[in-house]
Amino acid sequence: MGRLFGTDGVRGVANADLTAELALGLSVAAAHVLAEAGTFAGHRATAVVGRDPRASGEFLEAAVVAGLASAGVDVLRVGVLPTPAVAHLTGALGADLGVMLSASHNAMPDNGIKFFARGGHKLADELEDRIESVYAEHRTGAPWDRPTGAGVGRVRDYDQGLDQYVAHLVGVLPNRLDGLKIVLDEAHGAASRVSPEAFARAGAELVTIGAVPDGLNINDGCGSTHLDLLKAAVVEHGADLGIAHDGDADRCLAVDHSGAEVDGDQILAVLALAMREREALREDTVVATVMSNLGFKLAMEREGIRFVQTAVGDRYVLEEMKEHGLALGGEQSGHVIILDHATTGDGTLTGLMLAARVAQSGRTLRDLASVMERLPQVLINVPDVDKARVTSSAELATAVAEAERELGSTGRVLLRSSGTEPLVRVMVEAADIEQARSVAGRLADVVKSALG
Repeated sequence: MGRLFGTDGVRGVANADLTAELALGLSVAAAHVLAEAGTFAGHRATAVVGRDPRASGEFLEAAVVAGLASAGVDVLRVGVLPTPAVAHLTGALGADLGVMLSASHNAMPDNGIKFFARGGHKLADELEDRIESVYAEHRTGAPWDRPTGAGVGRVRDYDQGLDQYVAHLVGVLPNRLDGLKIVLDEAHGAASRVSPEAFARAGAELVTIGAVPDGLNINDGCGSTHLDLLKAAVVEHGADLGIAHDGDADRCLAVDHSGAEVDGDQILAVLALAMREREALREDTVVATVMSNLGFKLAMEREGIRFVQTAVGDRYVLEEMKEHGLALGGEQSGHVIILDHATTGDGTLTGLMLAARVAQSGRTLRDLASVMERLPQVLINVPDVDKARVTSSAELATAVAEAERELGSTGRVLLRSSGTEPLVRVMVEAADIEQARSVAGRLADVVKSALG
C-alpha cells in the first residue's frame, strides 16, 4: 500500500481508490491515534463531520460517522458546508476532531478525507503517518479495542453550523460591501448557500451562478478552475467584480469589471497592502509558495513588504505562518489564509475581504491588482507518468539545467509532482511568453519520455 495521505488529506476515485471500508478504517484509526496522543484525555470525544455535495459524499459520510461512533466518539453532522466552515466549527464548538469529505477542485468522481485537529488546524505530518500506520496494522487483522453499551459514540445533526459560520465571516469584515455589484460562481459546490448568504448580509448586490448542486455537477465547467462563465457574467451584468470558488470553497479567484482574471498572487498583493494599511499585517510579511509569480515577489519588494517562500501546499504556508506569528499567506491557485480569522484557506472569507478593499478604497479591482505585473508563466500538467521519479531522473535534471541556462536571470523553471493528482507539473516563467511556452513544451516532452 502506497502512502495514503497527500498534501491535502486522502484523495482518490470514490468507491475505487477511496472506498467505504477505507473511510471507516481511517476514521477509527484517527480516533485511536488522537486518543493515544492525549487529545481526548479526561473527556468523551466529539467530532464535527461535513462534506461537499458530491454524490459519493453521502456513503462516505456514513462510513466516517460509523467509524468514529464505533470508536466511542460523539459526532456532530453539519451536512454540506465548505472545508473552512468545518475547520471553523471544529474550533468554535470545542470539538476534538473535524472531518471534511471533499476532493476540492477535482472532478466529481473523486472524493477525499481531510482531518482537522482540536482548534480546527490540519493534522501534523507525524499524526497523519501514525494514523496511516495504525490503519495498516488493523487492516491486516489486529482487532480494534471497541467500546460497547453506553461507551459507543452518539450521532446527531447540527443545523446551526451555516448561520454560525456566516455570522463569523460577516463579523470580521473591516467594512461593508454596500454599493458593489458582485457575481459569485459557487462551482455547484459546498459554498452554494454559504457564500451568497454572507455577501448578501454584508450588503452586496449579487448575481449568482453555479449554485445549484445536484451531486454530479460539482466543478463541471464552472468555479475557480473554469472562469469563462464568470468572466462573461461579470461583463454581461456590468458587475464591479466576480468571485469564483472551487468545490469545497477553500479557494478564491476573482475577475475584474472588464472580465480579466485576478489570480491568487494578485489577491495576496491587494490584501497585503490593505492589511498593512490597517496595521494587521504582522511583521509586514506575507508568505507564499515557490509557484508564486516572480512579479509578486518584485511587487512586494517594491512596496516594502517581506516575502517568505515555502514548498507548494497551503499546509506549508500555514506552518510557516504559525511558526513566526504571521497573518497572511497563500498560493497562486487561490488558497489564501488570513490567520487571525481562519485556520485554513477560506475562499468565502478571501472574496469578502477582497470586495471590502474595493468598497473601502473606491478603486476598481483592476486598479488595485495592478500593484503587481504578472510575468509570463506557462504551466503544463503531464499525466500518466511516474511522478515519484521527478527528482531522481538524470535525463530530466539535464533538461532542466539546459532550460535554466537558456532563461538566465529573466526566468525560472519549476518541476514538481502533484500532491493531489497523478501528474507532474511543469512551470516556466520568462520575460517573453513565446519563450516560456517553448521551454515548457520541451520540458513536458522530456517528462513524458523520461518518466512515462
